Amino acid sequence: MSVTFVRIDDRMIHGQTVTRWAKEHPCDGLIAVNDQAAGNPVLKNAYKAASDKKTFVWTKEHFYEKIDQVLASEKRYFLITKNPIDMKEILVDHGLKLNNIQEVIVGPANDRPGSVKLGNNQSITQEEAKAIQAIEDAGYKVKFQLLPDVSIGYWDSFKGKFNL
Repeated sequence: MSVTFVRIDDRMIHGQTVTRWAKEHPCDGLIAVNDQAAGNPVLKNAYKAASDKKTFVWTKEHFYEKIDQVLASEKRYFLITKNPIDMKEILVDHGLKLNNIQEVIVGPANDRPGSVKLGNNQSITQEEAKAIQAIEDAGYKVKFQLLPDVSIGYWDSFKGKFNL
């Protein structure tokens, strides 16, 4: 089974991830990959407390060390990054192949200076747009979806807003 759901979410682990998405995609655990969160004991503990599922908060380096073990596991895991750039590094630059995954789901991404608003609580920067395009070029479909029943569409509908 291994990785059964892939999500980019600037809040990483929160109630929606655990309750709504886990009903749509049952899982045994969550793997959040973010160098800053993994290095912050308070934040790491907060993420772990947000779920009753086994929760790991790893640096990218630690994730790369553990990935073969994760992929060989009988357990089902969500793979979550805080931003598209980290997900691109994992899926494209590092070359992680998730044969059972066709879509990468983009959840909340707050408005920030220099970002383009795509929908409610879904804004991305030019650099993030390049990362999303690279993820698509690697064979994944990128869908902007806050909740299982709240989607604003696929990357193809939005990439024209960026100079790619």
